[in-house]
Amino acid sequence: MTTATTDERDLAQLQREHGPALFHFLLGLTFGDRQRAEDLLQETLVRAWQHPEAFDAPYDSMRPWLFTVARRLAIDARRSRQARPTEVSDAVLESAPAQDDTADSAVHALDVREAVSTLSPEHRAVLVQIYFRGLSVGETAQALGIPAGTVKSRSYYALRMLSRNLPGYSSRSSTLSCASRDTASATST
Repeated sequence: MTTATTDERDLAQLQREHGPALFHFLLGLTFGDRQRAEDLLQETLVRAWQHPEAFDAPYDSMRPWLFTVARRLAIDARRSRQARPTEVSDAVLESAPAQDDTADSAVHALDVREAVSTLSPEHRAVLVQIYFRGLSVGETAQALGIPAGTVKSRSYYALRMLSRNLPGYSSRSSTLSCASRDTASATST
């Protein structure tokens, strides 16, 4: 069984007469997306080819029928795009910032909190002032009412104790203790 289609010459004539106006109409409906407008124009002409009875309609021109079909196709295409998730290319995914694993940082924070709780109150007070509140050696000495040399010595021994109490952190701890000594000596001069 074959279905009747529009004659190719009639379709070519239809495209010549109404194609440019239909394309500009679709360009407006697609917000300037030329590729999408061309696709919709092609689909509109396919519908005209599939429906030869539209050529026998009582109108003087096929333009109203073509514009109605084109508008409905544009609406259907927009609804279809809104119904499915936006496609993302590999390039977009590669350039997206990686999310930090918060579980690791939470575990580290718990380990440090537990290790700090094992320190003496004097050592803990010095570390809290220097590392958690960001005070200098001089400011810590003033806040705690002790000499700057005592602040330096307590921070050094507190960090050594932490390096023993934090398994797997020894390389970081020694770096921290070296950094704290450098900071302490720089602020005391």
